[in-house]
Amino acid sequence: MTYLNIKEEKLLPVVVELNTLLADYHMYYQKLRNFHWNILGKNFFELHQKFEELYGDARIKIDEIAERVLTLRYHPLSNYSDYLKTSAIEESESFLNDREMVSEILGSHKILLSQMSKVIQAANTIEDEGTVDLIGAYIRDLEKTSWMLDAWLKDSSDHLKSVAQGS
Repeated sequence: MTYLNIKEEKLLPVVVELNTLLADYHMYYQKLRNFHWNILGKNFFELHQKFEELYGDARIKIDEIAERVLTLRYHPLSNYSDYLKTSAIEESESFLNDREMVSEILGSHKILLSQMSKVIQAANTIEDEGTVDLIGAYIRDLEKTSWMLDAWLKDSSDHLKSVAQGS
C-alpha cells in the first residue's frame, strides 16, 4: 500500500480492532437512541437533548471509523448481526430511570475507551499515525463526556480529590 507507507500485511490487526470499535459504536449509538426516545421524568428535557447530542456525535464517529477502515483498503463491518456478535456493548432495557440510563452510558464509555486503547496499541505497532491521531482525539472527547456524565450523577455535596499545594 504505497499511499500510506504501511505494508499491507501488517494492517490486519489494526483493521480488526477498528471493526470491533465500529461494532461497539453502533451498539452505543442504538443505546443512546433508545434512551433518547424513552427518557421520562423531571430530567427529561436535559437528558433528551444530551442523548441526542451524544448519538449525533456517535453517528459522525461511526462514519469516520468506517472510512478509516476503507482508507486501509478493507471493508468495514456493516451488518447489525455482525455488530451484535462483535461488540462488547450489549443492548439495554428501554424502561430505565434517568440515573440508570446515565450509568449504562458510562459503562458503554468504559468499553469504548478500552477498545480505543486496543486500536491505538495495534496502530502504534505498525506506525499508523493516521489511526492513532483519529482515535486519540476520540479518547480525549469521550473522557471529557464521561467526566461530565459522572458529575451529573454526583450529589452536590460530593467533592473531588485534592492535592496539597507545594508538595
